Amino acid sequence: MEQLNIVGKRSGNGFVAHKATLVNALSSGLSDRIMLLDLTIGRKGLLGYLKALAGSNVIKVVPAGDNASGSQVIPKRLKVTCGANTSYIADGDFIGEKTPVTFGEARICPSNAVKPNIGAIELAEALNRVLPFTAKDDARPVLQCVNFVAKEGKLTLVSADGFRLAVVTLDYDEGEGQALVSREDLRGIANALRRAKRVRLSLEPSGTSLDGMSLILDTELIRYKWVSVSGQYPDWQKLIPTEANTIAHFDAVEALKAIASLKALAFSKSYPIDLWLDDNCLMLANSEDKGQTTIPADIEGKPTGLFRIDGGYLAQALKACGGMVDFKFTNSYSPMLFTADGYQLVVMPIFTSEASESQKRDREQAEATTTEPEPEVTEPEDTEAESVAVAEAEDKPKRSRKRESVAVA
Repeated sequence: MEQLNIVGKRSGNGFVAHKATLVNALSSGLSDRIMLLDLTIGRKGLLGYLKALAGSNVIKVVPAGDNASGSQVIPKRLKVTCGANTSYIADGDFIGEKTPVTFGEARICPSNAVKPNIGAIELAEALNRVLPFTAKDDARPVLQCVNFVAKEGKLTLVSADGFRLAVVTLDYDEGEGQALVSREDLRGIANALRRAKRVRLSLEPSGTSLDGMSLILDTELIRYKWVSVSGQYPDWQKLIPTEANTIAHFDAVEALKAIASLKALAFSKSYPIDLWLDDNCLMLANSEDKGQTTIPADIEGKPTGLFRIDGGYLAQALKACGGMVDFKFTNSYSPMLFTADGYQLVVMPIFTSEASESQKRDREQAEATTTEPEPEVTEPEDTEAESVAVAEAEDKPKRSRKRESVAVA
């Protein structure tokens, strides 16, 4: 649940606030139903109504009478006054059958000071870098979450969908903890953070279980709180390649333009792309041999052969990296690693017949190396046969020189 911090002044059981303050708070909210003075109201409808009010910059909201004379009963309502405009908003107004059941609570306070411990824009960009790579399969609820890990002065955001793994690391020195937050709960948070001036992130015990944690985001307008999803996140550190035979350094923007030209040649949403390195260039080609393009790249190490990757995955990876990117890989069948400014993205290649043969060949060579018997070392024996062999060896160079002389002559 989110909490909207509305800066205003208490007036009896109601409050008085600037119209711009109310509009700004409601615009930043993500929930579709707002609890305001014990009433539940549709946020978007209330926001639209407040924007339409004119005549004053100040709005007064107080509870209206619950009962009328006689047997008539009036439901709980709010009386909204703005200049010459007076209106009544009842419990459940602006809420329809299709209004999502997401709740937020409006909190009226004279001021809301937030002591920041992380950059708002920095955290927003980190979320945008990991959210696209969470799983969409309902059968894998843990992979539908972003894993927040605070440890040793760093905050790490991790997401994975079984084919890709995204990791962002930020500076954070406010304790340690871990929480899993659903991608659906984080939808729209990045845009809200971009409008925030100050952000404070904390991990606190949720109270629902002995080891349960909650992730809390505080801004000057909204307080977000999510209880960690139950489950064990995979051991993602082991999935990040630690060694690479080749590193290509190139511009992600130029690569995205090249991918767009190859995508136009494909007849389906799936468009595999072949990649290889040649003469300080990254070569990209349509897997059906319909087109090819080249972008400049600084290459370290020995260029390997051709490898194939899903075009959509490659485009998403480059968009998440942005700017200059380091592309690290070992062979055509191992995970590939994209890195840029504290960001790591692991992508699995498409397994082709050439990649399968290369893997089989490398495996056989590795087995041959590990299973090759060592030669036995024995002490030489001074036997008569050995003496004859030595004598023949001493005599052989003389005969060789004789044949050479004849040949020269």
